[in-house]
Amino acid sequence: MTALKTRIASLIVASGPISVAEYMALCLFDPADGYYTTREPFGAEGDFTTAPEISQMFGELVAVWLYAAWQAAGRPANATLAEIGPGRGTLMKDMLRSLHKLEPAFANTAMIETSPRLREIQQRTLANSDAPIGWHDTVSTLPDAPLFIVGNELFDAIPTRQFIKIGAAWHERAVGVGEAGELAFVAGPATLDAAVLPPDAATASDGSIFEFAPARTATMEAVAERIAASGGAGLFFDYGHLKPGIGDTLQALRKHRHDDVLAHPGEADLTSHVDFSALALAGRAHGLDAHLATQGEFLLAMGLLERAGKLGAGADAMGREKISSDVERLAGPDAMGSLFKVLAVAPRGTKLPFPAVS
Repeated sequence: MTALKTRIASLIVASGPISVAEYMALCLFDPADGYYTTREPFGAEGDFTTAPEISQMFGELVAVWLYAAWQAAGRPANATLAEIGPGRGTLMKDMLRSLHKLEPAFANTAMIETSPRLREIQQRTLANSDAPIGWHDTVSTLPDAPLFIVGNELFDAIPTRQFIKIGAAWHERAVGVGEAGELAFVAGPATLDAAVLPPDAATASDGSIFEFAPARTATMEAVAERIAASGGAGLFFDYGHLKPGIGDTLQALRKHRHDDVLAHPGEADLTSHVDFSALALAGRAHGLDAHLATQGEFLLAMGLLERAGKLGAGADAMGREKISSDVERLAGPDAMGSLFKVLAVAPRGTKLPFPAVS
């Protein structure tokens, strides 16, 4: 057993089962043994690879979108460029390099990161950047200025609650301890208001799972509130679905392989699919327009193929093959192109560059 698994089991024995959201929070963010506080999870040597780590093209095209959004907002001189949940800083590095060519005075730069370990990695990644960069714990401490904010694979790691159907009721799913001392899923006494459930819940079979993530909605609301008050725009990428539905998407990744969710607390990444419709609704509730698309649709609309062609023109055969492979990984329907979705938000009426799909 991992050190964290032993502590979680002891906690449950002493106080009773904990919710899936509590379990996720402990696994990911425990100060002593949490996944994001003890290791570098990104890249080939870690447990998963994100889009910015696949190719510089991802960050370059996001930068082009940000520049266009800034122009649509009237080119505010005091804007803040922020990334929330910035990994090891690769996306910001690529964005700053591209934005420096488009408009050196585009914005002040901020990184929103709570992990001291990841902050150190980000500082090393961005050490040669010409732009002054400030680090923040939350959106609330950002300067009072138009905010242009990006988040890549942020929401999937924010803990979600799960509910399991038993008879006519949906009971909160929890983590308990079995007779042999192992961690196991159990049904708790708390139930969910039927008004929160999606339409297909009425016909769901016993044992079906519904995921409900108020903490993700709260994060989106904090961002939307700042943009509504000060102007700007937001762009968010993650894997998930465009419409709410029934299904268990909680998963663990360890060394680029799927792992048992309960097997290695603190040593595996825990995530679940993001309900983009809930995030869009949160943005609209604060007076913003919210646009949804797949990652593939977005990147192709922003000129992925054209950028790949320019990079390939100066590359050898092996380089061109890698660029082609990167395009497929980022935008192909059998790779990240369909599984990953994109949400763009901005004050109503802002003419953002975005695929006309919703």
